Amino acid sequence: MLNEILARRVLTVLGKGGVGKTTVSAALAKLAAMSGARALIMECDARAPLAATFGVAPSFMPTEVAPNLALMTLDGRAALEEYLRLVVPGRMLLKAVFASRLYQFFVQAAPGLRELMMLGKVYYEAGRTDAKLPGRSIIIVDAPASGQAMSLLKMPTAARSTFGDSVVGVEAGNISRMMRDRRSSAIIQVTTADSLSISETIETHASLSRIHLAPAAVLFNRTPRSGFDADDIAALKNRRGPHFRKKDLEHLAELARSELSRAADARKAIAKIRVETGGPVLEIAEHGGLSGIDLIDRIAAELALARSRENEPAAGATHRR
Repeated sequence: MLNEILARRVLTVLGKGGVGKTTVSAALAKLAAMSGARALIMECDARAPLAATFGVAPSFMPTEVAPNLALMTLDGRAALEEYLRLVVPGRMLLKAVFASRLYQFFVQAAPGLRELMMLGKVYYEAGRTDAKLPGRSIIIVDAPASGQAMSLLKMPTAARSTFGDSVVGVEAGNISRMMRDRRSSAIIQVTTADSLSISETIETHASLSRIHLAPAAVLFNRTPRSGFDADDIAALKNRRGPHFRKKDLEHLAELARSELSRAADARKAIAKIRVETGGPVLEIAEHGGLSGIDLIDRIAAELALARSRENEPAAGATHRR
């Protein structure tokens, strides 16, 4: 599954706020970079949390933050201004356009313009070639929270219908085709075990399927790993000796039962997602105590291990032949 996902040119990562979508996006980019590809993360949050995590200033242009890994903030207004710089002749005329009250009103009022320009920037970056840095490259779009992301992904089709064969309509059609091309693009959903995240993941998956943008996979983040069972808890409660107080053992047993319950709930949630979406689900372990780049690196390493395991059956089959 990961091999197929990372073979795409553009990955759009969706998820409810708080599920770790941004961290997982960065981990996927780090995994691609570790594999030798050039990875570009495009974060849609104007607060630029990933820029802060990597210790760089937010930028509307790609900024290298690690070997083979670059980061940029995706902003609709900045993308529009970049586009206008390409098509409006003369610096003075462009300056006058930007300063005009009509332009300011248009940018603020035009429905869906920012979303279309954001995806236009993705399309532009996906089509770029750099002779100085040849080789495979991948773009990971850390999309807004699911509700806003749906509006973002629906915009090219709506714009194509509205503007027809105009310049805007043709560009919207190009973007729409890119997003629907399963050979070059994929949507990845991120979720956790809480009920609201599960419900939103299933609803978003269904909504995307209706507009022919069905996600390629769901990444189930923060999966609890208990490492023990009910028999271990019973043995703990029955410990005897001068160093074991009954009250302390009962408290530890209660904590252990809570962890077992969380792990069981997660297994049920994973099973439900598999049934409701009909697609693959990849589990990412819970890593308590880690944050920032340390957490990104740990998840990237975990994904790398999962990817190597995917290759094992094929390698074994080749050896047997």
